[in-house]
Amino acid sequence: MTCLHRYWLKEFLTFFGVIQALILVLFVIIDYLSRMDKFLESSISLVYAFWYVVLKLPFMFVQLTPAAVLLATITVFGLMNRNNELTAVKSSGISVYFLVRPAVGISLIMAGIMFVLGESLVPLSMAKSNDIRQYEIRKQNQMTQNQNNIWIKTDNRLVHIRFFDPVQKTVAGVCATTLGEDFSLISRIDARFGRYELGQWLLEDVVEQTYNPDTHDYDVTLSDMRLSDLGLVPEDLGQWVKKSDEMGFFELKSYVEKVRDEGYDATTYEVDMHGKIAFPFICVIMALTGAAAGMRSFARVNLPGAIGLGVAISFFYWVVYGICLSMGYAGVLPAMVAPWVANALFLCGGIIFLINTE
Repeated sequence: MTCLHRYWLKEFLTFFGVIQALILVLFVIIDYLSRMDKFLESSISLVYAFWYVVLKLPFMFVQLTPAAVLLATITVFGLMNRNNELTAVKSSGISVYFLVRPAVGISLIMAGIMFVLGESLVPLSMAKSNDIRQYEIRKQNQMTQNQNNIWIKTDNRLVHIRFFDPVQKTVAGVCATTLGEDFSLISRIDARFGRYELGQWLLEDVVEQTYNPDTHDYDVTLSDMRLSDLGLVPEDLGQWVKKSDEMGFFELKSYVEKVRDEGYDATTYEVDMHGKIAFPFICVIMALTGAAAGMRSFARVNLPGAIGLGVAISFFYWVVYGICLSMGYAGVLPAMVAPWVANALFLCGGIIFLINTE
């Protein structure tokens, strides 16, 4: 490693640490204060509430690292540009691509750190954080779930759902039983599939069994479709199913295979699974884009403007990435392709930007 590369890395790590720490501290303060009313209503201690917010820091670190890489890269190259250090380097015959090497190298390391955290610390911390939100803050305990099996007890009704898709708001393998005061079975509804529309569940391939007191037997009714409220809404289910951010890549991969083997559509989780790999690589793209922006002539006289450009690029990436994921959830794009589309677009843009700078 050359002296120039060591100098660049030292400056980068300094600014990256400051930017990341500042963003995370702001997140903790804003998230803590914005939920203060809910903390007080739930009667949990403010120290425990603060622990709930802190548990989300590993997840936020992973989510914010690409933006911090971009801003730190722009800042380092922008300051080198303002201090005529880039001019001195270029005048000695060194290409800008030589200066980009440490940026690409450190961005690959950051991508690796993001993936490792996503496989280890993030799932554990997010699972604990979600448990605190459900059990301690919202005081909800009428549901239990094991992998993709969900049990809901409401009054005299017991509902079992084999699989729930939180994006499409659909359920599969539904069994809803209604019990009498003496716990006798009054009715049972079995449905292969259901989707939430206009405040009710539209169930398909329904078998309904209803107790007939005259015959002391059960009348069986078959129907292609039937409306039912089931006593719950998708938001209730979405709070209790195991979320993608609570699973690493390999756990999510096993979960997708299990859902497929049971005959259900695992598109939503498959998109998130590929996103576990695609998202960390945005660090490399952000490093290339940040290097090109910091080396531009306008960054020499207007460094805040260059940083503002970095913020805009980060925001634009999140918008495009979210749109691509939504298209993957909807089946418009293949699950394997959807998380990589934004990366491909921004990689091309970053390379073109960097070539123009050279």
